[in-house]
Amino acid sequence: MAGSDVVVDQKLAMGLLTKSAANNNHGLLDSYTTWLEEHPSALDSFEDMIDVAEGKKLVLFLDYDGTLSPIVNDPDKAFMSDAMRAAVREVANLFPTAIVSGRCINKVNGFVKLDNVVYAGSHGMDIWTPTGSVKYEDEGQQTKSVDEQGNKVVKFQPAQEFLPTVKEIIQVLEQKIKTFEGAMVEDNRFCVSVHYRNVNEKEVDTLKEMVHSTMKAYPNFRINGGKMVMEIKPSINWNKGCALEYLLDTFGFTSSSDFLPLYIGDDTTDEDAFEVIRGLGQGFPIIVSSVPRDTKASYSLRDPDEVMNFMVRLANWKKAKSTS
Repeated sequence: MAGSDVVVDQKLAMGLLTKSAANNNHGLLDSYTTWLEEHPSALDSFEDMIDVAEGKKLVLFLDYDGTLSPIVNDPDKAFMSDAMRAAVREVANLFPTAIVSGRCINKVNGFVKLDNVVYAGSHGMDIWTPTGSVKYEDEGQQTKSVDEQGNKVVKFQPAQEFLPTVKEIIQVLEQKIKTFEGAMVEDNRFCVSVHYRNVNEKEVDTLKEMVHSTMKAYPNFRINGGKMVMEIKPSINWNKGCALEYLLDTFGFTSSSDFLPLYIGDDTTDEDAFEVIRGLGQGFPIIVSSVPRDTKASYSLRDPDEVMNFMVRLANWKKAKSTS
């Protein structure tokens, strides 16, 4: 083949690749646009949402990773910005607000660093509130305690009996992941997270097989998938949706009909909370995603920046309403 023919073939191949990439991007854009028709932007729909909220008491629930902070390679460095912290502080001064995270409660508290919000860690299996819940007080899962700042709290921990086994699982997995460079086992107190975002793509399936094989020895635990993470949790009938119901009770809204829960999250575990809100027939489940996803959410926001903008608008609306 002549040199000129090679050059022509290379240019043709590059042209086809470029066209293919453009077509793929166009397809993704069309797909996201179609998805937005079913899950419209909460920012674009803000006025309509506020019309529904008129005369209601808003209650705000927020996931942490991917919602208040960006998803990062090192989960220990998932810091929220000062601007985001200011936005959360502002809405929490105006509405009952809870952070519901898969992280252990001390870790998410350390990231957020606010004392005017309620924290629920370990996917809702560790909830600290000032008063606890009347509905759950007879189940033996609430204990009175004092937090690190000396404040009296009521801890709700429905998976307390599994703590020794969780610690054992962490020790076993920490030994076994040593052969997988970039893998990390995170202790989230009542659950375990196995992160593989930094693992060689070719080794991910082998890592997953190892975790599944290891967990066969622990039939009382289940594995759920997340964003480049495997979540290992006790097999109890409790999730973020249950946590939302518990928190609504502690906020005093169980026997009320004039409240409106608003839940913002990006994780598959947030779907349980979205489903609860849909079941209530009132409220706004909002997913954080920049790509089309199967979800029970009614509205969407693209990323943490849009989450922050939404909260700022929410606070401004409430303050303007209070002064009018």
